[in-house]
Amino acid sequence: MRRTLLFLAIFLLALVAVRGVSAAPQRKGTATLSGTVLGPDDRPVPHASVSYQSSSGNEPHAVHTDSHGNFTISKLRADNYDLRASGKGVFSVWEKNISLRSGETKSVTLRLIYARQIPKAYVKTKPKQ
Repeated sequence: MRRTLLFLAIFLLALVAVRGVSAAPQRKGTATLSGTVLGPDDRPVPHASVSYQSSSGNEPHAVHTDSHGNFTISKLRADNYDLRASGKGVFSVWEKNISLRSGETKSVTLRLIYARQIPKAYVKTKPKQ
């Protein structure tokens, strides 16, 4: 009799535990933001920094572009995001309130246009004659 009650108690506890796990809230789907960073000369900028954060200013992060100027930010929560790129002393404007929904992928092009002086890396020099 004691064994039966013990077995029944263990079975009921296991059943409650399994139901609790299946009733737990599931993690919301994630979204992806990808794009390209272009320099003042409209060429892709390799290894540029892309700063991003939720539009409320929380959780600032940064990623870098690959050797072709492309970046991908995956596993983002559904939210609004602000992005800005920088590279070789030049910055882009803030792209604000990019809205991402669960399961969505958006692509953005960031153009580097702001600097105190355009760095030599972007100045087209005339060939000497």
